[in-house]
Amino acid sequence: MPAPFRADHVGSLLRPQELHEMREKLRHGKGYAQELKAAEDRLIREVVKLQEDLGLPSITDGEFRRDWWHIDFIAGFDGIELKREGDSYHGVQFKGVEAKPPVMYVTSKLKRSKPSMVPHFEFLKSVVKKGTPKFTMPSPAMLHARGDRASIKHTYPNLDNFWADLARCYREEIADLYQAGCRYLQLDDTTIAMFGDPKVQEQFRKLGDDPKKDVAMYAHAVNAAIGDVPDDMTVAIHTCRGNFKSTWLASGSYDYVAETAFSKIDVDGFFLEFNDERSGGFEPLRHIPKGKRVVLGLVSSKVPQLEAKDLLKRRIDAACKFVPMENLCLSPQCGFSSTHHGNNLTVEQEKAKLKLCIDTAREVWGTL
Repeated sequence: MPAPFRADHVGSLLRPQELHEMREKLRHGKGYAQELKAAEDRLIREVVKLQEDLGLPSITDGEFRRDWWHIDFIAGFDGIELKREGDSYHGVQFKGVEAKPPVMYVTSKLKRSKPSMVPHFEFLKSVVKKGTPKFTMPSPAMLHARGDRASIKHTYPNLDNFWADLARCYREEIADLYQAGCRYLQLDDTTIAMFGDPKVQEQFRKLGDDPKKDVAMYAHAVNAAIGDVPDDMTVAIHTCRGNFKSTWLASGSYDYVAETAFSKIDVDGFFLEFNDERSGGFEPLRHIPKGKRVVLGLVSSKVPQLEAKDLLKRRIDAACKFVPMENLCLSPQCGFSSTHHGNNLTVEQEKAKLKLCIDTAREVWGTL
């Protein structure tokens, strides 16, 4: 069966303590980049084997080479400068905890003079023995949504030129990924789901935006980025409401964005967060175009407790009212480690969650 698979996963996996320690040493000038690279290679081989042993059809590198799910990739393009603000800097306020990622500034015209992460995929593909290697990257919308808005306006007085240059960077990276053998690509985007929260809408209004127009603009940006994708490359988009140390950023159903985002974004599948009441009901799925796959994120990657298999089956049945069973799949609602910090689970609990997706999918659909 083509991707997305009946049992799938979003991509990021818990980082080994060894990686945390080596990265920290490097930040303080006490380590060597080549030592970190060697450790990453070895630990990625191990996490690939973990996924293969579980029987997952899609295999990622766990995003082990990244600190932040979105920033590391976007910063690979020319024209992006990362600035780590001081202690007084107010970062991103999650539920009960503050994240302080570096801020993305657009300081010159966006170009791609070298690959951002193509070598990451090349290594992944070289070590995968069974399953389909999947590469994940942030949606282009993330630079506009999370980057320093003043620097974007200063460098690009005409926003159309910003989107055109960014789309070109993405298309060039994706073309090289395809040449490297990538046939399963996932774009990650928090804007789609988070716009369902009135507080998030208000934040964007304070920036001078119209949230409804932003949804359409971001959908167009995704389509522009993947416009050259060959027919034999599957593209999915994942959206959630934030994921940092087992916390979240926003609440609200997909109602606010569904008609535009689901019907306009031209991907093969949608990974959608539906693990608790923060996500609302399945009714917005009525806007999913016929034939598109929906990966129901019913299993939480934030908490160690295992969901009841019978409950998952009932929720899959409920989603069938809006999307045919043959077009549904199952996964965790997000990654287990969107940032290097990771969620509050152990590796064994992570494996149990992934196995639950696999076992449930086999019982529901008879195959992965």
